[in-house]
Amino acid sequence: MATAPVQTLNDGTVLPGLGLGTYPMDDAEAERAVAQAVAAGYRLVDSAANYRNEAGVGRGVLASGVPREEVVVTTKLPGRDHGYRETLRSFDESLKRLGLEYVDLYLIHWPLPRVGRYVDSWRAMIELREAGVVRSIGVSNFTAEHIDRLERETGVLPSVDQIEMHPLFPQAELREVLAAKGVAVQSWSPLGRGSDVLGDPAVKKVALAHGRTAAQVVLRWHVQSGAVPLPKSADPRRQRENLDVFDLHLDAQEMASIAGHTPHRLGGDPRYHEEF
Repeated sequence: MATAPVQTLNDGTVLPGLGLGTYPMDDAEAERAVAQAVAAGYRLVDSAANYRNEAGVGRGVLASGVPREEVVVTTKLPGRDHGYRETLRSFDESLKRLGLEYVDLYLIHWPLPRVGRYVDSWRAMIELREAGVVRSIGVSNFTAEHIDRLERETGVLPSVDQIEMHPLFPQAELREVLAAKGVAVQSWSPLGRGSDVLGDPAVKKVALAHGRTAAQVVLRWHVQSGAVPLPKSADPRRQRENLDVFDLHLDAQEMASIAGHTPHRLGGDPRYHEEF
């Protein structure tokens, strides 16, 4: 059984190098997918209040047969609950739905700069970490400007920024800023959901050269780029394939060819996108 190597975050906790995404699974599908993925070697599972599958994710973790403390469980604060007191209440609701005693990684799902309350939420999350009910705190879809504001107003940097990242949108500039600050990168939609990333001729050429699937090559591109990809799959065979990328190495030319596109987003722009 393979497991991903881990990296140490800026708060001293560890983060596995690849995880299971669960959007848009419902509770029943998430319970099955998470249980089989954790039993197969996954040690990082990603959820969110807005995915409406926290209950299933929690049940899947507990049903996996793997000790709870070995699995990093992530969930996220929805936009409708930005604010100090609202964040504390929202976290309690997420924890109850998960059916767990603590959350390993709690993220602000979107910054919602026009609402302007993400710093208030961040102060509450610092408090949750200090209380021990959250092991690590981070953000999702935050730009360098948003993270600078958190640091400036609270003195506390996120441990993680989970961002849209795939070969069509490599986020090289943001990743460079995050690396300089010691903030780990997770990539959502790592296989470019809704695009033809896996059918790209350059990706297929590299996959053929290594005797691997296109998805494995793209996930390895993430890993070698320093990011933690979160591919979603409920299929046991594909889950195992997605995890089996840590004995693969791409050379510099292969890495460059995979991301040789004019960058464009598939999801919302954090400067304007609002999701409640």
